[in-house]
Amino acid sequence: RGTSSNQRPKRPLTAYFRFVMDNRSAFREKNPEASNTELIKKLAGAWKELPASQKQVYEEARKTDWKRYGEQLAAYKAQLTPAQAAALKEERRKQLARRRSIRAKRELNLLGKPKRARSGFNIFLSENFQQSEGNTPVAKLKKLFDTWQKMSASQKQPYLQLAQDDKVRYQNEMKSWEAKMIELGREDLVRSKRQRLKKKPAETAKQTETAKAKASSSGKKAKLKKSEE
Repeated sequence: RGTSSNQRPKRPLTAYFRFVMDNRSAFREKNPEASNTELIKKLAGAWKELPASQKQVYEEARKTDWKRYGEQLAAYKAQLTPAQAAALKEERRKQLARRRSIRAKRELNLLGKPKRARSGFNIFLSENFQQSEGNTPVAKLKKLFDTWQKMSASQKQPYLQLAQDDKVRYQNEMKSWEAKMIELGREDLVRSKRQRLKKKPAETAKQTETAKAKASSSGKKAKLKKSEE
């Protein structure tokens, strides 16, 4: 209580990012029409061509700040109670998990992973959201959900058929995409591969034992039936 990861000392900038922060405004003035991506590329190119002696200035500043950061971090950790330290550790774990999830989604988008199939309700929602009654998105969503619940099977059928068609589209596109990922050496992104990796050894062993038990039981029943005959 009273302590959060926001109070934790911030890690110092790298030498490169110091250079970017110092020169971004000047580069923007020289290249007013450039997009942010183009501007960063220009800055990266300038850093690459910067003489070693000038880079060293930024590196020395980083080392000085890093030493100060170490002292501040030690003081910060020293004033935490065990409960606070545990809570902050859990908060940090969740933050890292969110970042990994965002990076993974960004990578899949860059690799062109097909969009998931939509449900009948999602298709109905997208077609009617703009003209739906309600002052807020949440109110509109609630109104459309209530409407969907009251619709008859025949009224829902066109949306359910579109959802089925979209499911076929998704399955076909995923097959092509996964084949491409295998060619690129990214088997880790193929669904069946991920499922095998996620399966716990204990679960696998338990499933094997269950299968053996069933096979043994079936064998005993067959022998008993044969002896009775």
